[in-house]
Amino acid sequence: MRMPRGGRLFLATCLGSLLVVVFYFQSVTKPEPGVKRGSRPGKIRRSPLQTLYNGDQQSELSAAQRSLQGRRDVLEQACLSHTRKRRVLSPEDLKHLIVDDKHSLIYCYVPKVACTNWKRVLMVLTSDGRYTDPLAIPANEAHVAGNLRTLSEFSVSEINQRLRSYLKFIFVREPFERLVSAYRNKFTRSYNTAFHKRYGTKIIRRHRPDPEPEALEKGNDVSFPEFVQYLVDPRTQREEPFNEHWERVHSLCHPCLIHYDVVGKYETLEPDAQAVLRLAGAEGTVRFPTSGKSTRTDGDMAARFFKNISPFYQKKLFNMYRMDFLLFNYSTPQYLRTR
Repeated sequence: MRMPRGGRLFLATCLGSLLVVVFYFQSVTKPEPGVKRGSRPGKIRRSPLQTLYNGDQQSELSAAQRSLQGRRDVLEQACLSHTRKRRVLSPEDLKHLIVDDKHSLIYCYVPKVACTNWKRVLMVLTSDGRYTDPLAIPANEAHVAGNLRTLSEFSVSEINQRLRSYLKFIFVREPFERLVSAYRNKFTRSYNTAFHKRYGTKIIRRHRPDPEPEALEKGNDVSFPEFVQYLVDPRTQREEPFNEHWERVHSLCHPCLIHYDVVGKYETLEPDAQAVLRLAGAEGTVRFPTSGKSTRTDGDMAARFFKNISPFYQKKLFNMYRMDFLLFNYSTPQYLRTR
C-alpha cells in the first residue's frame, strides 16, 4: 500500500470481517466536526491534538511539551528497533482504551499506574455535572464496567475517526516497581479474597512444596518468590492471559500499533497529568488528585522484594518484561543479578 504524503501508517485493526487502516498525520490542521473555517476565533474549540502539535500554548507548558515529545520519539524509535511483525488488533485489544468524546481524549489505562484516579477524573469530565470531585467517587465505582466508554464499543468508522483526531495518552511505570505494587496490593491485603481464591490457591498448589490444607483452601499467604515462579512458569500463559494487574503494558495498550501522543510517567505523575488536562482544555474543570500514600512502592522497596529472588528467576522475569523497559526508556534495575 502506498503511504499518503505527510502521513504514516500506524494501525491496522480487524473488527469482525473488516480491515481498518488508519493513517496518522503529524500536522493537525483539520478543524473539529461542526466548526466552520472562517468562524470567529472565540467560537473555535481547538482539539487537544491541534494544541499539542501547533505548540502555541503558554510558556510554562512548553517544557512539558518538549518532554512529552521526547518520550514519543523514544517510544517510536524503540518500536522500530525492537518489533518485527505487524499484526491486526481485535476488539478485545481496545478494551483498555477509555474514550472521552467531550474533550477528545483516549486514555489507555494501566493498573497500578494511577488508573483509579484517572478513571475518576474521566468520570468527572464525562458526567455533565453529576460528579465534580474525583476523590468523592469511591474507588470500586471508578472500576465499574459501563461507567466509562471504551473504544471497543464503537463502530469501525467511529474508531477510525477518534484515533485520527483525539489525543491518545498513556501513563507508564518502572515495570518491576509496578509488579511489586501489584503483588503487595493483591496478595498481602486481607480484603482481596477473590484474588487469593482465584490465583493464590493455584500458585500455592503449584509452587509450594507440602502446602498446609488451610493455605490450599484460602490462598492468602502467597510469597513474592512463589508469585515470580508463577509468572515465569510456561504453563501460566498457556492456561489463560495474564491478569491485567501484572500484564505487560505493551500487551495492554499496544504502543507500537497505536500512536500515543502523550506518554506520561508515574514518576512524574502530577506535572504530566496537569499537562494532559491543560491540552484537553479541562485544567479549570478538574484537578488530578495528589497521592497521600506514605508506603508507595519505589525502587528501594522493589530491591528488597527482589533480594530473595534467585538470579535464574530474575533473568527470566526481566526477559518477560524486557519490552516495557525498552519501549518506555527504563534502565535495568541495579539490584538485579542476572549475569
